[in-house]
Amino acid sequence: QVQLVESGGGLVQPGGSLTLSCTVSGTIRNINSMGWYRQVGQRTRELVVSTASDGSTTYGDSMRGRFTISRDNATRTASLRMTGAKPEDTAVYYCFAMIQAMSYHIYDYWGQGTQVTVSS
Repeated sequence: QVQLVESGGGLVQPGGSLTLSCTVSGTIRNINSMGWYRQVGQRTRELVVSTASDGSTTYGDSMRGRFTISRDNATRTASLRMTGAKPEDTAVYYCFAMIQAMSYHIYDYWGQGTQVTVSS
């Protein structure tokens, strides 16, 4: 069973930094892409940043500059680093992965979500 396990959420002060991590567990053939989305209340989930297996990176609107993603294929981990935190960054952050199963089929997986709150 494939799972995405997230860690690192919590409270951060305005202007501060935070790192979120996401690790893929289970039997898979390949991870095509990994990334992070965030959601505020019932609003549409929005892309923060994602990275493909070729190393290319895609940022969501207005996300470039304060968010960076790193990926370790050996540990199947993607980390999101946020700097210069703003109150409007408060949201539930979801890890996302597009994974190729042993059957060669490709599936989308989501983590359980981790709350990030920016407040003094």
